[in-house]
Amino acid sequence: MSQTLIEKIAGRFAVGLDKDTLVHSGDFLSIRPAYVMTHDNTGAVIPKFHAIGAKKLADPRQVVFALDHNIQDKSEKNRRKYAKIEAFAAEMGSDFYPAGRGIGHQIMVEEGYAWPGTLVVASDSHSNMYGGLGCLGTPVVRTDAAAIWATGRTWWQVPPVAKVVLTGSLRPGVSGKDVILTLAGLFNHDEVLNHAIEFAGEGVGNLAIDQRLTIANMTTEWGALAGVFPIDATTIRWLRARAAFVAERGPEGVASDADWKDAHPRICETRIQALEAQPVSADKDAFYAKELVLDLHSVQPHVSGPDTVKIAAPIMEIRRKAVAIDRAYVVSCVNSRVSDLAEAAAVVKGRRISPRVEFYIAAASRDVQAESDRRGDWQTLLNAGATPLPPGCGPCIGLGEGLLKDGEVGISATNRNYKGRMGSPKAHAYLASPAVVAASAIAGKIDYPGDFDDLKPEASIIDHERPGHAAREIAILPGFPDVIEGELVFCPQDNLNTDGIYPGKYTYIDDFTPEQQAGVVMENYDPQFRTLVKKGDILVGGFNFGTGSSREQAATALKYGGIKLVLAGSFSETYKRNAINNGFLVLEAPGLVTDLKKQFGTEALTIRTGIRARLDFKKALLTAAGKEYAFGPVGTAAQELIVAGGLGKWVEKQL
Repeated sequence: MSQTLIEKIAGRFAVGLDKDTLVHSGDFLSIRPAYVMTHDNTGAVIPKFHAIGAKKLADPRQVVFALDHNIQDKSEKNRRKYAKIEAFAAEMGSDFYPAGRGIGHQIMVEEGYAWPGTLVVASDSHSNMYGGLGCLGTPVVRTDAAAIWATGRTWWQVPPVAKVVLTGSLRPGVSGKDVILTLAGLFNHDEVLNHAIEFAGEGVGNLAIDQRLTIANMTTEWGALAGVFPIDATTIRWLRARAAFVAERGPEGVASDADWKDAHPRICETRIQALEAQPVSADKDAFYAKELVLDLHSVQPHVSGPDTVKIAAPIMEIRRKAVAIDRAYVVSCVNSRVSDLAEAAAVVKGRRISPRVEFYIAAASRDVQAESDRRGDWQTLLNAGATPLPPGCGPCIGLGEGLLKDGEVGISATNRNYKGRMGSPKAHAYLASPAVVAASAIAGKIDYPGDFDDLKPEASIIDHERPGHAAREIAILPGFPDVIEGELVFCPQDNLNTDGIYPGKYTYIDDFTPEQQAGVVMENYDPQFRTLVKKGDILVGGFNFGTGSSREQAATALKYGGIKLVLAGSFSETYKRNAINNGFLVLEAPGLVTDLKKQFGTEALTIRTGIRARLDFKKALLTAAGKEYAFGPVGTAAQELIVAGGLGKWVEKQL
């Protein structure tokens, strides 16, 4: 059967597959990613690594550390934290990039870790950015990072894949940021939630790599787990230009210095030629769960917000509202590369920032800032009145100088504008391209020159139903059940968040016992839940179950409460990872959820259905109320974790 690009790359980095096995969406895989990156959260991963009994990295060349989040904090506490991480990197022999070198995601791209056709992970949600270079970048949680350090491996369930076909070319003044803001604003009802996205179409060839990186980066905010562009001539040209630059600049990274001989260990002509000789691409008849089409020529500059990426307005519309601003930002991993700074500089050249506005700039990396300075763009921005910040995350995540204060309005070229993220929860934040941000800083209100004739984006979406597959028997590992049976307890609410499942006030009580966790489960959602459920029940949730924060107790509390497993229409990917990592099985059964909603409605919070369900794992078949529902096969990678009792115990066994 044919494969998508995502499926092919995942298969190349899967471990333990039978020869000639073709990987497809829904498969649970044991994966050995090419690289894993952690940033300031390395400090939190280190104790997890030690707790599982690990003494050394399974592959020091696989691990990358980059300090980038809180680099403006010069306190003794943060200095000690950074020194501890640097010392750990030196002890383990892994590549390390200190504060000031740049944002970790940009480093991964600049230094060739995010190589086209490979699988690279990071314990940060914006690892999607690597897809701009045709690299399958996807996030993992901290427990996964510790497991990869210790064993080189973790697990991944291949998500459904959506194709986004881009046609035409962008008009002057329109950017890659406008493309992703348009897509996220148009398709804002979770159409691509927890999907991997492949970009295709003749319009892709009209996008530069910087534009592709921006679009891929913000597929995260669109709800996707990855956003990958094809590997084409534009990709190859960018790699060759970067190879020439690093060859002239010389080695970087503490451990990688020793790897340099006559060329950069990752970005070099030998690798580029090998990539050209054997490019990986999707099969022409590959199956996609959805297909979206966008005409690039129909896109005009867009602004998202306030306080959400799901509301996006064209510049012609928002200009008429005359939204006054207090602060403007061209910073972060999504839009502070050389071309972004150049676009902003072109807008402000010869002009001054409005006296009512504070305008902040930060390059994505030291290399970016040096090139921007060489071109004169950096100085142009300073001459206009911009305040420079060091290469790092900073205000994008509410750290350091320039944060929004109560009642203020900001416009930013960052990727997130959630309330409170960039400062006060009583402020408002909008997102836009660097050019729009710079023009707004000049005007003192959200604005951008030019007439776009009230262009309306031309876009469409089609859902595809996967063709039926021949029945096959799934291999079951010793200790994993062939069958699970239990009564269905239905909690129909969609988007049931982790605070509803496990209240935040208990999250940081470190000595909370399993029994205590079970005693407060669903307290915020339905106080009657604990009196209604029985040990051995199967919980059925709605769609996007477990959204919200990453607290793992939202999974363990249900497990400790005697729930055998959770079925849902779909899950937050972070919730799914936390559940499996704790040896708790969760499976998607959208057809069952839809049928239960029709039968029982959605008014009651918790319903004992009286329906007994049977899950046959050999056949990947669920039977309930006389009807059969297929579910994604639980492969050996997931079975291993359930049998072991979670990822930590699995790692201990490997060691």
